[in-house]
Formats: sequence, C-alpha cells, structure tokens
Amino acid sequence: MRTRRKTGSYEVGRAKRAEILEAATLLFATSGYHKVPLSQIASDVGLSESGLLHHFRSKKHLLLGVAERRLEQTALWWSSQRRDDGDDPLEVFTTMVESTRELVREPGLIELFVLISAEAADASTPAHQLYATWYERAVGETSQLLAFGVERGFLRTDTNVGLCAREIIAVSDGLQLQWVLSGGELDLVAAIRDYARRLARALLAPEHVNAADSL
Repeated sequence: MRTRRKTGSYEVGRAKRAEILEAATLLFATSGYHKVPLSQIASDVGLSESGLLHHFRSKKHLLLGVAERRLEQTALWWSSQRRDDGDDPLEVFTTMVESTRELVREPGLIELFVLISAEAADASTPAHQLYATWYERAVGETSQLLAFGVERGFLRTDTNVGLCAREIIAVSDGLQLQWVLSGGELDLVAAIRDYARRLARALLAPEHVNAADSL
C-alpha cells in the first residue's frame, strides 16, 4: 500500500509538472519570458506561487524545462517529416522552410531559445548539456535527411552531409538571433526560403537543379 501511495503521488506530481510546462510554454510563446510573472503561471494551473516553486525551484528552472520540452517537440516534428519512400528532391529544403513557419507561429519561443543559448555557452550550467544534446540530435536528423537525398540521387554524390547539416542549423539559429535583435522586423521565413533556394541549387544533382526555382 505504501508503494502504491508513493507511486500515485509521483504520478500526480508529474502530471502537475506537465500542466505547468504547458501553461508556461503558452504564456512565454505569446507574451515573452520577461513579461510573464510566476504568479500568473501559478494562477493558470490552480497553484500559489510557492506551490509552483515546489515543482520548479525558480523561474529560470521553469524556463529550462520549457526549453527542453520545446526542443523535444521540434525534434519530433523534424523526425515526422522523414519519408523513406519519398520522391521529392526538395524534401530537406522545403522542410527547412516549413520548420521556420512553425517557429514564427510562437515568436516568444524564438526569444526563449536565443535567451537560453547565451547561458548554454557556460559548461557549468544545465543549459549547456541540454543544448549540446539538442545540437547533436539536430545535426544527426538533418544529416539523415541529406543522406537520404544523396541515396535517392536527388543530391550530388560529393555532398558532405554532416558539414551541410551544421551549416543549415547555424544559419537558422543565426537568423533567429537577428530576428530577435530586429524586434521581429526580419522576415524569418523569407530569409530561410532564400537560403534554402541557394543551397538547393548548390547541392541538387544536375538533373534536379531546376527544381530549386519552385521553392
């Protein structure tokens, strides 16, 4: 009986933690991290501020939890775009554009990503390991998409898929930072589309290169 009570309590706590993350993600996405007080998040999930701090020790810990949840969702989205029987030579490039469309639907989360990335440079912080794991996974997923294009004959056989994957991610993250610095004035989707078109022209096999014009 004692074990069951502990298990039940753990499950309740886990469910409440997930509820807090859901509420915080929504609020951070719409209003931005700095404009949302802990008291508002706590109120939305039926807790006092001290009750919320029982699940997350500080607002920064909550921010990290939201970032981890968001990165996992992004990774799952990219994985869902992989089509092993696909016949589209532009698959990886259109996925770049569509993933950016997904990002701009929740602008506050772009700010959140940039905010935590600065802290992640410090190897002693929890954000460092989170981002290191994320980048390893993102490079792997993007490399697989590019490698599939090479295998299918869509991309040039001399494509360095690992290096190209890192470049794609670096451009995306760099443009997100510039988007934040511009106060949202930069057309992020258009910028990624232009980059994807130029990259496609460089990587597509000669018989497919004209397809880049349709991006």
